[in-house]
Amino acid sequence: MTLTLKRISYSSFLIYLFIFSVSCLSTKDKKRTNYKLPNIDLNHWSVTIPIGENGKPISIQPPEILNYANNKVLKPFFYNDSVNGALVFHAYPSLSTPNSKYSRSELREQIKPGDNNVNWTFSQGASFKGELKVAKMSKDKNGKYHRTMVMQIHGRLTNEQRDLIGQKDNNAPPVLKIYWDKGKVRVKTKELKYLEATDTAILDKKAWTDDEGFSFEEKVDFNKFELDVKVSYGKIEVTLNNKQTKVYKNEHLKRWDIFENYFKAGNYLVTTDKGAFATVKYYNLEVKH
Repeated sequence: MTLTLKRISYSSFLIYLFIFSVSCLSTKDKKRTNYKLPNIDLNHWSVTIPIGENGKPISIQPPEILNYANNKVLKPFFYNDSVNGALVFHAYPSLSTPNSKYSRSELREQIKPGDNNVNWTFSQGASFKGELKVAKMSKDKNGKYHRTMVMQIHGRLTNEQRDLIGQKDNNAPPVLKIYWDKGKVRVKTKELKYLEATDTAILDKKAWTDDEGFSFEEKVDFNKFELDVKVSYGKIEVTLNNKQTKVYKNEHLKRWDIFENYFKAGNYLVTTDKGAFATVKYYNLEVKH
């Protein structure tokens, strides 16, 4: 009788061990496959990061950007959060582009992959929608959070316009800048210093200045939020979380139609403080023309 019970107990133990092993393997398999990817098509974007060579930050174009997850140079600054399904942009003060003193991990729209010479105008219209959050932000010596720019509409001179005013590059000012600023979303656009200026005169970035700026009422802090930007002739609409919309419609923006434009998204850290840093996560990013 005792022998029979021992055999039954031993058999039961073996069955239990088999079931437990299969269960563990199944759990491991689930862990391997239970990841999320951001809803972002990078075929029409290049990325710039804060490090590089010879004083120039690195930019990666399509199609190389599509392999970003395996790019060791990009990984510290541009990578997947596969738990939450986000594309992560990390930045700290280091190298900057020629027309800026600030560093960035930021996407630049390319309508034609790998080519910065194909862009769009306000008359043609465009829309830009993103779901994102600021995950981490350093503080200054006074204990106040630094700020970062998470979206832009940037102007660009055509080659003919560049040559007309004798400028060395195609750079024009950003007409829309959207910041994370102390937990709020703050927007700035451009205005002409003199509305009567000639078409040639307004090609010079010195002809333009920032407006007074606008902060949305809702405080997003370090939570996820949605931005929706719509552009048409003489008009910009910016909506936060489908609740509040700021509309710009004026003569300044009508004159802006002289420029070509492109969208930017990511983490443009607006400080040179030693030890500063910011991390921004994008879950969705969509452009329509």
